[in-house]
Amino acid sequence: MHRVRWAVIGGWLVALMLAPAGAAPAMRPPTLIEEPEAIYPAAARAAGRAGRVALLLTVERDGRVGAVEVEAPATDAHGRAFDQAALDAAKGLRFEPARLEGEPVAVRVRYVYVFEPPAAPAASISPTPTDTALPAPAVPPSPPPERPMVVIGLSPAEALRRSAEAVTVIETEPERRASSDLGEVLARTEGVALQRAGGLGSGTRFSLNGLTGDQIRFLVDGVPLELTGFGPGIAHVPLDRVARVEIYRGVVPIRFGADALGGVVNLVTDDDIDGTGASAAYQLGSFGTHRVSLAAHHRFGQRGPFVRADGFFDRADNDYPIDVEVVDERGRPRPATVRRFHDDYRAFGGGLEVGVAERSWADRLSLRAFATAYEKALQHNAVMTRPYGEPVFGRASYGAALRYRLAVDVWAVDGVAGVGHRRSDFEDLGAFVYDWRGERVVPRRTPGELDGQPHDRTTWDDGGYARLNGAWTLAEGHTLRAIVAPTGTLRSGTERRKVKPTDRDPLDLDRRVVSLVEGVAYAAEVLGGRLENVAFVKGYHHWADSEDSAPGGSIRTRSTDLHAVGFGDALRLRVGDGVTVKASYERATRMPRADELFGDTVLVVANLDLQPERSDNVNLGVGVDSGGTRAGRFRAEVDGFARLTDDLIVLWGSDQTLVYENVYGARSVGVQGHVDWEAPGGWAAVTGNVTWQDFRNVSDQGIFGDFEGDRVPNRPWLFAHVGARLRARGLLVSGDALSVAWHTRYVHGFFRGWESIGAAGSKQTVPSQQVHGASLTARLTRDRYDVSTGLEVTNLTDEKTYDFFGVQRPGRALYWKTTVEL
Repeated sequence: MHRVRWAVIGGWLVALMLAPAGAAPAMRPPTLIEEPEAIYPAAARAAGRAGRVALLLTVERDGRVGAVEVEAPATDAHGRAFDQAALDAAKGLRFEPARLEGEPVAVRVRYVYVFEPPAAPAASISPTPTDTALPAPAVPPSPPPERPMVVIGLSPAEALRRSAEAVTVIETEPERRASSDLGEVLARTEGVALQRAGGLGSGTRFSLNGLTGDQIRFLVDGVPLELTGFGPGIAHVPLDRVARVEIYRGVVPIRFGADALGGVVNLVTDDDIDGTGASAAYQLGSFGTHRVSLAAHHRFGQRGPFVRADGFFDRADNDYPIDVEVVDERGRPRPATVRRFHDDYRAFGGGLEVGVAERSWADRLSLRAFATAYEKALQHNAVMTRPYGEPVFGRASYGAALRYRLAVDVWAVDGVAGVGHRRSDFEDLGAFVYDWRGERVVPRRTPGELDGQPHDRTTWDDGGYARLNGAWTLAEGHTLRAIVAPTGTLRSGTERRKVKPTDRDPLDLDRRVVSLVEGVAYAAEVLGGRLENVAFVKGYHHWADSEDSAPGGSIRTRSTDLHAVGFGDALRLRVGDGVTVKASYERATRMPRADELFGDTVLVVANLDLQPERSDNVNLGVGVDSGGTRAGRFRAEVDGFARLTDDLIVLWGSDQTLVYENVYGARSVGVQGHVDWEAPGGWAAVTGNVTWQDFRNVSDQGIFGDFEGDRVPNRPWLFAHVGARLRARGLLVSGDALSVAWHTRYVHGFFRGWESIGAAGSKQTVPSQQVHGASLTARLTRDRYDVSTGLEVTNLTDEKTYDFFGVQRPGRALYWKTTVEL
């Protein structure tokens, strides 16, 4: 197997280094079809001032303008007013999209506005009697205003789709206008299974091609999610702050500096800094749901410093109806429908960023500080058979990150470094047994609803991280990249309610983890851009030490030292008009996280002998894009994947103690695919995707040896999504748009436990389910503002749905959302 890996990678490298670069494929630039008039600043007009503003626009695949920024501001004293006028006008531009090999593509273009004051009228001179009146010479008409437009390149999202990387790119613009949350958007994506244990703020399990949990890394602009202040988990990040989602499947580019076993999910936020702008969104919905998101930015002067701020507030009572068993007056259990009573969620946070851009020594330098907090009540146990009335978990964090980016000639560097502090609180001091109606039934002998013991604990995590990327363009189409990315975490804590007051506090111990990821990659694009290949190698280093209670009550320090090497390759070949083949491979590694190494010193004991998880990840896919035709645009892609994993880390043990162990290997193979159609002009669109995966235990010894060949339990293995959208423009006034969307998601049933245990009819099963949703969104776009309002209904048919065995999810719900952008 190792010989095959190196032979394939070596063969590709030699072929690419010897191949000529060739000519790049021809691109037809976008064509302007609608241009609103820029408003001349009144003060500049009165002073007779002129101005010239060069903008960088993203022209999307449907011809609308996406991101806009000032590349070269006006230099006049009124330059700031000229810049803002150009930014406002550019948002109303409409284009026939650019085309590359006949396919509509999103591109970045340079677009120039020229403001010229009207010429002063000539002085009127009355002729004298001796003068001879001559006809005035003809004055040629003034040339139209200068509008040079130069295509800079593909938009970031389009460039990713056409790259060799195994990545799914989701642009969130339509969903941001509706009431969908990020979790729902992810759940509609091929290869992704998102399981939720309730409503907003509840626990989630994210799976990508079978791998899940910490095997997938979650980032925001390349920074670990937990160190950005964007909420408690990937499903609850405010969607209004996310411009696009990048899902890297199994093969992870070195630029992220992550030890991801199964992939990376990177959320890319809005990056607008030019001029002055602001946005606000408010969502009101069923089950006491309120969500607010705010953002603003301002730039001082033409090339001066900028400031950006953002914030959010989420609240949900999560008091949706559920079907349970209650005890009647005679003590007999009977079915009943009740409302959840102890499941509320609160979260808020914000960030402030200041920086400079477009300097000779920095394309961008910024410092962002953040703070966030949330609190979640716990309603029941893992299978929703026992209600709780008082346990609460909360977390608060704050931190800062410094970013730097510079590109000069053939060199480019970007880096980020930051620190963060996180406090986690858990309180379980309930002194009563509660029933499903929220009533106290009997007092408890000892406080504590979860495990019969009282808990009032706090843990503190102090972390630091850095990532430094460098790139060197060796020649046209050939680039060498390198990265170094260290991270570190220090954890301590306290348990205020010990079993015996004289006992040592089990959390009052220092634990440290330091890791380092480094990598080098060589990228080549040859044969006129038809062939792209990226070969890479990574190094992983991991050091951890923990204080521990030794026999006799003394404190000892235990440590671990782990190292690993990974490597891989990604290849993309355009074999014909609109047909692309991609193949990628990585020998991936994930180092144990702090919770797995150190446990919680209460129920979960430490295990510093854990080894890294490893996986051979393979992707092979074919994509077809018809480009624009009279019947619209058709796109389809089919991808096969394999994840051959070893030493997977699992939590197991007895009722008294638990421990994380490297206990089994698993194999996930499967196929995923999607088909999209968009009508000419974008008035209608249909999309559909399906995923089948076979994730099985391959261990023939150890605690899971008896289940060799079984599907890994409690994970969906067949799921699909179908969506449709209708959109009409200019129904009442210019700039308005009305959209209607429909979504249907299907998940096939799966077993909670190992499939070889017991008879089929006696197994605990999560049933098959099909859920529908619909939305209606109205939008009005003007030069200076953009307003939208939308209604969305989820679980339209009010089905009883489950992502985990026994845990009922919300039924039919209605949400209303309004968004304003200035």
